[in-house]
Amino acid sequence: MRLHVVNPNTTASMTAKIAAAARSIALPDTVIDARQPAMGPVSIEGFYDEAFAVPGMLGCIRDADRDGADAHIIACFDDTGLDAARAAAKAPVIGIGEAGFHMASLIAARFAVVTTLGVSIVPIEHNLKKYGLAERCARVRAAEVPVLALEERNTGALGKISAEITAAIRDDRAETIVLGCAGMADLATELAATHGLPVIDGVTAAVTLAESLVRLGLKTSRLGPYAAPRPKSYSGPFSSFQP
Repeated sequence: MRLHVVNPNTTASMTAKIAAAARSIALPDTVIDARQPAMGPVSIEGFYDEAFAVPGMLGCIRDADRDGADAHIIACFDDTGLDAARAAAKAPVIGIGEAGFHMASLIAARFAVVTTLGVSIVPIEHNLKKYGLAERCARVRAAEVPVLALEERNTGALGKISAEITAAIRDDRAETIVLGCAGMADLATELAATHGLPVIDGVTAAVTLAESLVRLGLKTSRLGPYAAPRPKSYSGPFSSFQP
């Protein structure tokens, strides 16, 4: 099968990290097609960045659909543009935040999320409510680490994330941790060993769920809000986005 993994920001090194994490868990016959848009922000940190990331990401999904993708994965923990992507894509679409939350709910009564910056806490809390999992999440914590700092090992980012996990276990009674950024994909194994509890990376969780959807032959329902967009004209820089 062919899985399209899209990094909604424009940072190539993060796309490479995401692709490596996806390939590390994928089934032997799964091809990982990792892409990033040519337009948009270099990182997604809050509502403002999300708005500018969506058009380029939808363009990647449109192109991957045409290339025969069996499923799409949005590799931003805020699940940037997930609803729009489900309406537009022929293949099923999974967000890594959504995947991480659901995996955590299968192995623990209470989980905590450790994300990058405080500006991302409310978007993540909104998603937890939308997915019906807010009561299972003990707390969303921020390590106050900029997303791009995760691209360098010598920034102290790992220590700050680890400190928030310690606090989540001690103060929030968290039983498992969901890492709240695709840029943390390479840290899960190390952090799990350090803290002695499951640490979930949304990228690898989403790959396994996407593979399951494809194997089961399941696609997005078109009865409701994910019905295909009605044909209409789009103007300006969005003229190529006609359904």
